[in-house]
Amino acid sequence: MSAPSDLAVASHPPSGAAAAAASSSSGLTFKLHPLVIVNVSDHHTRVKAQAACSGDGTSAAPGQPPRVFGCVIGVQRGRTVEIFNSFELVLDPVSGTLDRAFLEKKQELYKKVFPDFYVLGWYSTGSDVQDADMQIHKALMDVNESPVYLLLNPAINLSQKDLPVTIHESELHVIDGSPQLIFVRANYTIETVEAERISVDHVAHLKPSDGGSAATQLAAHLTGIHSAIKMLNSRVRVIHQYLVSMQKGDMPLDNSLLRQVSSLVRRLPAMESEKFQDDFLMEYNDTLLMTYLAMFTNCSSTMNELVEKFNTTYERSTARRGGRGAFM
Repeated sequence: MSAPSDLAVASHPPSGAAAAAASSSSGLTFKLHPLVIVNVSDHHTRVKAQAACSGDGTSAAPGQPPRVFGCVIGVQRGRTVEIFNSFELVLDPVSGTLDRAFLEKKQELYKKVFPDFYVLGWYSTGSDVQDADMQIHKALMDVNESPVYLLLNPAINLSQKDLPVTIHESELHVIDGSPQLIFVRANYTIETVEAERISVDHVAHLKPSDGGSAATQLAAHLTGIHSAIKMLNSRVRVIHQYLVSMQKGDMPLDNSLLRQVSSLVRRLPAMESEKFQDDFLMEYNDTLLMTYLAMFTNCSSTMNELVEKFNTTYERSTARRGGRGAFM
């Protein structure tokens, strides 16, 4: 049976089963790359700005930012799903359908550049999962039989420390005696490569639009580092206090937790080891060498400019004297 020309997403009434459950039980490990978050955020920002300029509010409720939709692509190796990139989808706000021709064309173009990447699921924006999301999810099952759903919350929450991104899977649960497909939240980790780290660092150091000075940016950067170190110190202190209490017998012995703490400690470099001192001194000397080279380069550049100005002035003075002598 041939697939329809469009993916219908609004032909069925909303279902309460679309509400996300607590956590996934599939055992899959999800790795999310920062490029996906940047793409979704950029997509939302562009659509929101275009809607504000055109005054078109048909795609969203009054007072609510417009929702955007797209596909996430990547690879799956065994039980590990790694999401590398994403692209936008075209949604008809009137009929509520996704353009299949556009989706297939995008898939074909990405296959030529990234032959190992497959459509792993889709993304959208919003504060929470909506009932209509399940219809879109079901419509994409012919592309991937078990798609993932990435949801980005564009609302700014200064008190929130975690990323406003959630990943959902779909599982078949029996509700009120009938099997229904519902969203379940899955855990994920951020995975980066060298190019992404450089790009994210560049974006983080961009000058703010309010005209903040370099000193303000440096202060904000140092404040962030100080907060991170302070949080790390407080968490290490909590673990230390717990281990001391366990050693004294005030807390019950938990072998599983002790193994996790031991594994965590092994990841940290030994600060008093000879290798650490050698590596630290080598990096310290390299940093000093780079600083001195930068100073010498700056000094040489200044000297070159001074010599050029002196030569220009001397040539003009010589030409002036030579002109008067010839005239006399």
